[in-house]
Formats: sequence, C-alpha cells, structure tokens
Amino acid sequence: MNYKDLADLIFPNAKEISYYEEKYPERNLPEGAIVSRFAPSPTGFVHIGGLYQALVAREVTKRTGGVFFLRVEDTDQKREVENGVTGIVNSLKDFDILPDEGMVTETEEKGNYGPYKQSLRKEIYEAYAKYLIEQGKAYPCFCTSEEVEEIRQKQEAAKIRPGYYGIWAKCRNLSVEEAAEKIKNGEKYIIRFKSPGREDRKIKHHDIIKGNVDFPENDQDIVIIKADGLPTYHFAHAVDDHLMRTTHVIRSDEWLSSVPLHLQLFQELGFKTPKYAHISPIMKNDNGNKRKLSKRKDPEAAVSYYKEQGIPVNAVKEYLLNIANSTFENWRRANPDKDMDEFDFQLNKMSVSGALFDMVKLLDVSKTVISKMTAEELYENVLIWAKEFDKELEELLEDKEYSLKVFGIERGNKKPRKDISKWSDVKDSIIYMYDNKFLNNEVYYNYAKVSDKQEITKILNEYIEKYFDINDDKETWFNKIKDLAEKFGYAREVKEFKADPDNYLGHVGDISTVLRVALTGRQNTPDMYEIIQVIGKNSVIERLEKAMK
Repeated sequence: MNYKDLADLIFPNAKEISYYEEKYPERNLPEGAIVSRFAPSPTGFVHIGGLYQALVAREVTKRTGGVFFLRVEDTDQKREVENGVTGIVNSLKDFDILPDEGMVTETEEKGNYGPYKQSLRKEIYEAYAKYLIEQGKAYPCFCTSEEVEEIRQKQEAAKIRPGYYGIWAKCRNLSVEEAAEKIKNGEKYIIRFKSPGREDRKIKHHDIIKGNVDFPENDQDIVIIKADGLPTYHFAHAVDDHLMRTTHVIRSDEWLSSVPLHLQLFQELGFKTPKYAHISPIMKNDNGNKRKLSKRKDPEAAVSYYKEQGIPVNAVKEYLLNIANSTFENWRRANPDKDMDEFDFQLNKMSVSGALFDMVKLLDVSKTVISKMTAEELYENVLIWAKEFDKELEELLEDKEYSLKVFGIERGNKKPRKDISKWSDVKDSIIYMYDNKFLNNEVYYNYAKVSDKQEITKILNEYIEKYFDINDDKETWFNKIKDLAEKFGYAREVKEFKADPDNYLGHVGDISTVLRVALTGRQNTPDMYEIIQVIGKNSVIERLEKAMK
C-alpha cells in the first residue's frame, strides 16, 4: 500500500487538483493589477479595524485596475452569528466599499472564482488535502484531544515549546498500512500537514508594510482538515488565495507570526506565493497608554456606531485614509476640492506601528466634509438619517422648502459654517429656527453683558418700532443695529469701545447679542441677518415679544 492508496481511502470522491486549476485560471488583468480581498468571519459586528483593512484593499486594487473581493471565512461554525454575512455585506455597502466579486447577500454571490463562502468549498479543500497525502506531505492523525492535551502538559513541565512537532508528533511516522488499518477500524482522525521545517533555521521575508522580517521556520504539523471535515483557517487561506488568484494578502498584523507557516503551505502545495501586507491595529490613547480599540470597551469600535451617530461615510473614509497614509493630510490641504479617490494611496507608506484613533480629529474632518455640502445634499442626508434614528427631526424636516432655507444659511460662502460634525448634532443646531418648537416652549434667555430686564425690554421694543424692516439689505440692517446701540449709550464699533471703555456702557456686539438671544435663545448662532430673512417678519416680531414677556 502506498500514499496514493491511503489518499483514496480517505477521500475516495475528491477530484484531481488539475480540475480546479483549470476551473480557476489566472485572471486576465493589466500588468501590475492587484487582486486582494476582505475576508472576515461572520462571528459578530464589523470592527472599524476590519473596515479600515477593506478600505485599504479597495484603494490599492482600484488604483491598479485590479479586483477586490469579499470572501466569508465561516469554517468556525460554532462562533457564527445569525445573519453574520448580511451584517458584513451591509457594513461595506453603508461605507460604499463595494467588492467587485464575492458575497452580495447572506446566500448570493457574484464572480467566477467562487464559492466565496468557505463552508461551500469543502470538496475543493478535500482535493488539495488528498494531493498532499499522495505526496507524503500530510497524514491522518488519530490522537484524541486528551492525548494532545497530555502532550502539551508534558512540554510545559519540561519548559519546552508547545505544539505537535518532531518527536511529539505521535502519528507522523505511522506507516501507510497502520494508518489504513485504524481508518478501517473506524477510529476518528483529522488530517495534519507534515511540516518539512526546522525551528533552528531562519527564513527572511519582506512585508510591504513591516519591511524585512526574520522568523524561525515553521516545524509544527498543523491540522489542515478538522474532524467535521472543514479546513482550518491556515489551509483554507492558502488554497483560496491561490485559486482566487490573490496577489496581495492585506490583513491585520496579528497574523504576522503565521507567515512562516503560510509561506510553507504555499511552497508545499506548489503555489505561487502572494505578497503580504500586515496592517497595524488602530490604537486608542487610554490615560496615556496605547491599547487596541476594544469591541467591549469602545462604542466607536463597531462600524454601526458611525451610522447611528450620523457621521457621514465620506468623513469616516477620509479619516481612515488620513491615518493610513501620513501624506494624505498635506494632499488634502493642497487639494481641498478633489475627490479622495484621486489621492495616490501607497501600501508601503502605512504606519509600521498602530495609528492612534482620535475622535476629535475625525469630527473635525467631518465638519469640513459637511461644510462643503449644498443645502440640498445636507437635507437629503439628514432626512435619511432622521427617518431611522430621530422621529422629531424627521417631523421638523417635513417642510422641505423651509428646511432648505435653514440649511442654506452661511452655506456656499468662501468660509462656510462648520458647526455640524454629525447628523445627530443637527436637531440641536436648527430646532430654534422652527416656530412651533421655539414659540411653544420655554426658553432660557441669557443676554451675556446686558442683564437689566427693563433695559432689555426697551432695546427690543425700540428695535421693533423704529429699526426693523424685513426688506433691508444686510449693510442697511447692520447700520441700524449700530444706530440702536448708539442710542442706548453703546459704542457703534468694538474698537471705539476698546479705545475709551469709560465713555460707553458696552459696544454694538452687546446689542447684537440681546437681539440674537431674544430671537434664538442662544448667544452663538450663524449669521443673524440670514436667520431673520429665513424666519420672516411675523416670526421676528413674535419672538421679540415673547422675550419681552
């Protein structure tokens, strides 16, 4: 009996690997085109670090005329969550990181290199496991989990490296006949890779992000097919990335230590090795210590958080590009109006150590992104968000024509307003513009410098009776505010007051604040003239009268 007989006994129905090599040929792509993937497990929500990896893979493939695909690695079926694939697909869709191939719903896919769900590729893995057994490069292992545990305990007691290798690999040297006998007797088994490596030998490897790294060779006889017939991550990754013709494996640097094993698997299977790029995790500053963003501790670790808060998709992507390539910020400064897709993203310019996640910076980026939107774009975005997350805001926006005027205040100027950083800020920033909310609710008026109630009443009364005309242009309107200030003993200009403060009660800004607070209930708002034009004559008078009461 030989290795081929043993392989036929274990996998009697497996096809020849030549069948799959022909079925999934080299891709017909331009020279230098990168093929990469996002390959998550459907075991919970998508982490911002996963989205970061997907964005990076999408950027480099798009720029080279390559292919970006979504593969679902669901071989660990104990940890799988319900609708896990839907969650992954929808998260990518929400952030407009759309794969060229791969899963498009829980059960549907597109592309010629599928199935793109590992649990549906069982027969493919069997073919390649059979091939390794035929070559004497893999073998059935009959050790029970108790026996493997016993080996580990002995290794720990002897203070030596744990694992199934060398003299500890009990089933490695079973003869073909012995193995066949055990199988025929119904003994349970798994398939292990027979590593040709030695730990005292080093391998040199070049990672696109990390640079040159040295590792000891892999000498572990890892499991490649589990008792349930499904492959382990390591084996499936090698077979899939070969058959899907992946040129660049872009993944988290927690997998860096697996590189010697993965290179060995590619070599022993006779595959061309892809290039590896290991991305450092996104870190968080926690009381002066850097740590990874945690699914348990940090709400911002889940990509759903950004949707719930209403941080625009483009702001999140801009920010992630910002932490991915240090040159992005200068590029954006030099090209404020260019599409971010025009930025020349480079894998080898990514940070070797983890980038720090900075929510303040993200919201700053978001303010800039929102400030460039037209009133119509802002309205549409806010309405979509409000329908899902804020019914009161949705009701405010029912009068589209009026809402567009509200959103149009100080928009489209050379220096547009930057007071909104996320859709969840919007209600608070505009609610005073709606009479049914402002006039029917109690307002707390804090007029800052001017505090005498009688004086405030006189100022507001005088404004309504002698200075207010809804048809005034902005210059005329502001000159009248200066006249009003002068009448009540306030300087017409701030610099006049600063030059001779003893001669005045205050300056025109103090009078403006009285009007602003009476009209809006706030000391800080966008341009008051534009607010008056939007709310209209009757509302101005009603609001000032409410304040006088």
